[in-house]
Amino acid sequence: MVQHFFHISLWLIVTLGLFSSPTLAEPSQEGPSRLRVLTYNLLHDGGWSGFFESGTHLEERLEMTIQELRRLQPDIIALQEASESRKHGNVPQRIAEALGYQMVFAPATERIFGLSLLDRLITATIGFKEGSAILSRYPIATSEVYDLPRCQRRLDPRILLRAQITAPDGPVQVFSAHTAKGDDCQLERVGKVFRDYRGTGRAILMGDLNAGEQSTVLTGWQKESGFIDVFRAANPGVSGGTVWQNIYVDWPTTDRRVDFIFLSDGETGTSPIVHSSTLAFDQPGRLSNGDALWPSDHRGVVAEIEFLSPDRPRISRLANTSTR
Repeated sequence: MVQHFFHISLWLIVTLGLFSSPTLAEPSQEGPSRLRVLTYNLLHDGGWSGFFESGTHLEERLEMTIQELRRLQPDIIALQEASESRKHGNVPQRIAEALGYQMVFAPATERIFGLSLLDRLITATIGFKEGSAILSRYPIATSEVYDLPRCQRRLDPRILLRAQITAPDGPVQVFSAHTAKGDDCQLERVGKVFRDYRGTGRAILMGDLNAGEQSTVLTGWQKESGFIDVFRAANPGVSGGTVWQNIYVDWPTTDRRVDFIFLSDGETGTSPIVHSSTLAFDQPGRLSNGDALWPSDHRGVVAEIEFLSPDRPRISRLANTSTR
């Protein structure tokens, strides 16, 4: 009797395992290719914040930022105006440690004159560095910094930071950019570098481009095959203003979109899917005295996207599906 019961139990276990295995495997096949990405200009505390308190309440805003990032749970974050100073330490590193993420940080201010020793001496003297950063819950395999041309301001160094992220379903090239206002030369250089990675079909460009979508360069990107404006794909007709927020008032003051996420519509025979894209950091916090304080003078942009493998069918860029 016991032996008979054992054989029946064993048969049920094997049978259920055979029938249930494909169903259990399905989420792991579909899920890893979906990524939640976010771009955000932090608003640093000023070039002399290594010595003086500038009044922007960076510590309070940083705490708001960390709490909101914990709530949003992005997989990959592109930061601009990421800073390091005597007073506040390495801000992107502090955020990465709070989230348990990997991080790469590239200070643009170490490239003012293009003379390494002189530039490092200047930043060490004032106790302040500022640039772009990329944070990831997945391993960062490699990173690279591209100097951007200075067609408008000779002493305003700007860089483009690239990191190769080892996502669960393969490598993704991620770029964080912060271009100068009105400098089309820099935008054109960013576009060229981004195009160089189109062949991978898995490239994401994020950042504060200091230009509206009606600018000459960005209008060209919108029309060009290979550039997908994620927020616009998910929100046709919505203004999506990301600047400029007065950080000390209760009400929103943003009316212009300069923070973008672009996907590469690569040459692999597939098109990325935009599941959703919304604005982030769109509510003020409060100081201890009750006064309003916004996390930054920028809104963040967050998106849920999916890269398809070449063996999956090509479908619409925008999918009306629920987000996680």
